[in-house]
Amino acid sequence: MAAMSLMFPVGPRRNRRGWAGVCLLLTAGIGAVDYVSGYELFFSVFYLTGVCLGAWHVGRWFGVFISGLSVAVWVGGDYAAGAPFPSPFVPVWNALIVFVFNAVVVWLVDRLYALQLDLAQRVNARTEELTREIAERERLEQELLHISEREQRRIGNDLHDNFCQHLTSTAMAVQVLRERLEGRGAAESADAARVAGLVEEGIGMARELARGLSPVELEAEGLMAALQVLAASISKWSKVHCDFECETSVLIADSHRAVQLYRIAQEAVSNAIRHGKARRIVITLESSAETVTLSVEDDGLGLPEDWQSAQGLGTRIMAHRAGMLGGVFTLEPNLTGGTLVRCRVPAARDATV
Repeated sequence: MAAMSLMFPVGPRRNRRGWAGVCLLLTAGIGAVDYVSGYELFFSVFYLTGVCLGAWHVGRWFGVFISGLSVAVWVGGDYAAGAPFPSPFVPVWNALIVFVFNAVVVWLVDRLYALQLDLAQRVNARTEELTREIAERERLEQELLHISEREQRRIGNDLHDNFCQHLTSTAMAVQVLRERLEGRGAAESADAARVAGLVEEGIGMARELARGLSPVELEAEGLMAALQVLAASISKWSKVHCDFECETSVLIADSHRAVQLYRIAQEAVSNAIRHGKARRIVITLESSAETVTLSVEDDGLGLPEDWQSAQGLGTRIMAHRAGMLGGVFTLEPNLTGGTLVRCRVPAARDATV
């Protein structure tokens, strides 16, 4: 099959002179063998090799020419070898039959070449169209991710700058009310103090929520700081002990890459708490000259038996985010129990150790 594809490639005909020379030499060689073998052996079918090559690589009319030349060489070789013909009409008739047969073969080869060329052009055109569609889809996906992150950042900033300030003003007002009630010796001062404490807790929760919506600062070390805050927040607001480990500094100046890695870690931690019932989670960030690796491992219940075929939406989103960064996402059982999530992405020029 490989030899056929080399002998009969589909595409614009190139190096026609070279192929024409090959066909002429091939016809001459077959004619010499035909002459040496004698007129008793029928060699006319072997001349079709040069005929087909000529029609395919050079063109239809050259194939017709090689057909006529092959017939002439065949009949001439038989004459030279001493073939007894009852009458001059016999070799003429034989030559005419073989020539017509070769001409039909030339027509079929030429039609096959045209059909193959048309099919190849259609395939190339469709391939280019699909390539453009895939590139446009990837661009739209990137744009949607940017829009989503930008809107989350805006909501986080509004939540931090407006809502948290409003809660702070409310807490100050409740504090003033408590002091007034204490000055009057009213028993309701204790209730006002509890209300002030609840408002303070609400401020903390709102700030954590705002930080989750807009986690990564624009500085290169923003991802490390965001993951450290994420681990501290999980340990503070849940019953799960979460650690962040980063032995060497990993600097990522591209905020888009940093945000996507953070979202993967955030989703992995959330899955470990909600589905894995983990008690301890470790987030690890490390890098080399070629890659940046983010790992999230827990000591939870582990993966279900059908985890390879029934992956949830969160897992698919994490894999998609990794793919958008040109990375590899893996989900597998942890050797010490629980689940191990790992995302390995190519290290950008601005990511250094």
